Amino acid sequence: MLGAKVTLSLAALALIYVYLLYPALLCLLALFRRTRSPEPGYTPFLSILIAACNEGAVIEKKLRCTLSLDYPADRIEILVVSDGSEDETDDIVRAFPDERIRLVRIPARRGKTNAQNAGVRSAKGDVLVFSDATTIYQSRALRYLAAHYKDPSVGAVSGRYEYFDSTAGSPTGMGSITFWSYENRIKVWQSAIATLTGCCGCIYSVRRSIYTELAPDIISDLVQPLHVIRKGYRVAFEERALAFEQTTESTREELSMRVRIVTRAMRGLLSVPDLLRPWRHPWIAFQLISHKVLRWMIPLFLTAALFSNALLAREPYLRALLIGQLCFYGLALLGLAAPVHRLWKPLGMPLYFCTLNTAAILGLVALLRGRKYVTWQPVRYRG
Repeated sequence: MLGAKVTLSLAALALIYVYLLYPALLCLLALFRRTRSPEPGYTPFLSILIAACNEGAVIEKKLRCTLSLDYPADRIEILVVSDGSEDETDDIVRAFPDERIRLVRIPARRGKTNAQNAGVRSAKGDVLVFSDATTIYQSRALRYLAAHYKDPSVGAVSGRYEYFDSTAGSPTGMGSITFWSYENRIKVWQSAIATLTGCCGCIYSVRRSIYTELAPDIISDLVQPLHVIRKGYRVAFEERALAFEQTTESTREELSMRVRIVTRAMRGLLSVPDLLRPWRHPWIAFQLISHKVLRWMIPLFLTAALFSNALLAREPYLRALLIGQLCFYGLALLGLAAPVHRLWKPLGMPLYFCTLNTAAILGLVALLRGRKYVTWQPVRYRG
């Protein structure tokens, strides 16, 4: 039974490190680096790029909201990159009565990253801001992002996701909100210490002069910032720049989206292997291994913990731990069969946790099988 005890101890330590010790270490280090967010006032010319595929139901609202943001009117342009849209998206954009809005049409659908590459080639701005058609920005978000670029060492700036569940009935709602609140705190501490290693996909920006074109099967909001770092620039996090996004409405939608994201992220990380070498980039490698690689290995740690714990069930305190694990997974399975989250929202957390980790397993399988997720199917709320 010694082997089972060692396995259980190592698995538990790995889980504690990923979810508690690593964030706690970041928090502690951030206490010694008192940084102040820059005051708005610097206003470089911005190109706002909106990748859109069949977004006719929301694109007009998105454009009106973007035009109403608090930023000098003569310092922005808005490019809607239509990735093979077959609905009325293109017609709505072309008919929009504002010369700052331009349509970049891609005849054949080739995915979000390719659409961003195409948009950048047509952009005129000094700073590129990447957004989604379903995302609504806080009114001063652009000013907060732009202020950082007064510092020449800053190459990219990420805003902050704020998820909301408008129906209050989504099984993934509370999980998404809690998870991204947790992720945002980690980003705050990373930025305070040195640099982020990933941005929020629907609200991040890059200096146009250092933008790197990426392969269509790579997730841009993780890999683009890594290329910025490779070029010697810093990636900052601006928590005042808020982007509001609707949670998915079902576990199936959340799982599908997460599998695609994880697979693209894994493939993207493999495209910059030098950043995983501690002897070359110690701080960046530490963050990527702790926050990405080990996070994707959580299913392995959970499985090892469960089976080793089962072998040790004769010991009373370990039996209690096993019962706790089985109850947790039982709640997740119950959440699949019945809307228990409607009785009490925290009851939906086990299902969301298991959904994220199932996505990590399926993402790894897809990667090993050579599956490439290039195009995307929007699953967000259309209200």
